[in-house]
Amino acid sequence: MHELGIAENLVSIVLEVAGNEKLTKVTKVNVSIGEMSQVVPDLLETAFQVTVAGTIAENAELEMEIVPVKLKCMDCDAEFEIHENIFVCENCGSQQVEIISGTEMFVKSIEGE
Repeated sequence: MHELGIAENLVSIVLEVAGNEKLTKVTKVNVSIGEMSQVVPDLLETAFQVTVAGTIAENAELEMEIVPVKLKCMDCDAEFEIHENIFVCENCGSQQVEIISGTEMFVKSIEGE
């Protein structure tokens, strides 16, 4: 379960930012997760709750935005989302495509007091 390692890194970032911002309590953490990041949201939620236990983020809500996979065609410059893992341009049929979103994972915001 690589979600535990991801949760540990996430909590490290959250606590560092909270310390820099002089927060005494973290109430919500908003993250963006690409569909191709191989993260299982339910497992990440569980790992996050285990990892924040005993910290100022102990009861923080983890809100996850799932970012769809978006491609750009290298032949016709069309941008489109993929469906059913078909990496072919829906405009011209080219297989020369580049992933432009859907693999990322980042902290969007941290809320607290």
